[in-house]
Amino acid sequence: MLILLVSGFAFTTWIQEYSEYDPVPIPASQQRLGGDAKKGLEYLITGDYVKGGIPYSAFVMGLGKDKRNFLQREGKNEKLPFEYTAITASNGEILVAPNCLQCHAQVFEDKLYIGMGNTFIDFTQNDKLNVKNLKALESWLKLMAPKKYQASKAFIQVAKAIGPYLHTDVQGVNAADRLAALLVAHRDPVTFQWNDSVLLDIPEDVIPTDVPAWWLLKKKNAMFYNGFGRGDFGKFLGASNLLTVVDTSESNEVDTHMPDMLAYIYSLEAPKYPGTIDNALAAMGETVFINNCSKCHGTYDAAGTYPNLLIPSAVIQTDSMLYKSNYSNPQFVEWFNKSWFTRGDHPARLEPFNGYIAPPLDGIWATAPYLHNGSVPSLEALLNSDLRPAYWSRNFDKPAYDYEKVGWVYKKQEQPGKNVYNTTKPGYSNAGHTFGDRLTEAEKKAVLEYLKKL
Repeated sequence: MLILLVSGFAFTTWIQEYSEYDPVPIPASQQRLGGDAKKGLEYLITGDYVKGGIPYSAFVMGLGKDKRNFLQREGKNEKLPFEYTAITASNGEILVAPNCLQCHAQVFEDKLYIGMGNTFIDFTQNDKLNVKNLKALESWLKLMAPKKYQASKAFIQVAKAIGPYLHTDVQGVNAADRLAALLVAHRDPVTFQWNDSVLLDIPEDVIPTDVPAWWLLKKKNAMFYNGFGRGDFGKFLGASNLLTVVDTSESNEVDTHMPDMLAYIYSLEAPKYPGTIDNALAAMGETVFINNCSKCHGTYDAAGTYPNLLIPSAVIQTDSMLYKSNYSNPQFVEWFNKSWFTRGDHPARLEPFNGYIAPPLDGIWATAPYLHNGSVPSLEALLNSDLRPAYWSRNFDKPAYDYEKVGWVYKKQEQPGKNVYNTTKPGYSNAGHTFGDRLTEAEKKAVLEYLKKL
């Protein structure tokens, strides 16, 4: 066991003495099991874990009513997009709050899949928290609907403060890590009280990430791409409450629902591949996979196992900005590790690592694009680094799935431009994970076919 010191704050890690090339096993974290999955789903799609938002009437006026009702919700929620929830403010006003499905659900061929990472999300123009629109709404509410303004004041205040700093270079990548940093930079770690002034240094770069599938969590001993989310997963799941939380008494109430939320997430299964599979070829691919990939990613037969390994940067060689940020900006790790999240009977903590976790591959067909930053558009290109485009784009208005290459249909571009994924930029690199390059073309094809079955 090592004792690490980050900016004067000591915390423990169970990483023993390994070389810079050795995979590091992650020990299991104790979880609050026994929750009710049905209650968890209900809280997920109708609960008020985010306790602020904008007035229902203003939301409907601005965006209109959604007629699809993927979640089959009733009442005010019936006409809201699945990623929003109607809640009741303390003064009785109805607000519309963002929910977890902003990032953790996606429509695929006209069907909503809860737990699938949202790779359509758009932070390129700060669409989620557009400051110009928020200021206009604030002025109108103050003048015309003061009661509605009082109900939504806290949310607008926070949104205006963080909105300008969530901009990503391309649609489809997520700014969740940036959002978390901005929220904690304005909050006291013990009381969660909001401060209009920034209390921590915030780096300039917004590091893009893809969203891991929720159905993988039940296999994991740690959360997040670098496996630094240790301890109670429920504490991390409830962190969305930081958007509008008043104090930790509110966080304690939200936390009581987290065992149910975790039970629901653990109940999720990877969706079956909807295309055709050549079973003979897939059987050949399974043998190649077991011999070349299973050490890190596990096995997927009836007795399947998952090793929970952290892969050092010297081995994986993928874009380093995400894990390096925990060391170059230790103030955020320090904030978390002395905060409310680490207290009580079910504490959580952060333990940085120079590298990334090798994830389970259940439902990998549904998790394109690939790598932690979504820089590789297809599984075919993940297995063959020569096929990875330096610049590429895809149609977000009419997305199409490529059942041959296994991933979203994309277009290779010759140069960077608007809505073009530029892998030459820091944080957006598609380098690393070149293990598939060692396989023959026949082996790559076979493994690709096998991965469709997971």
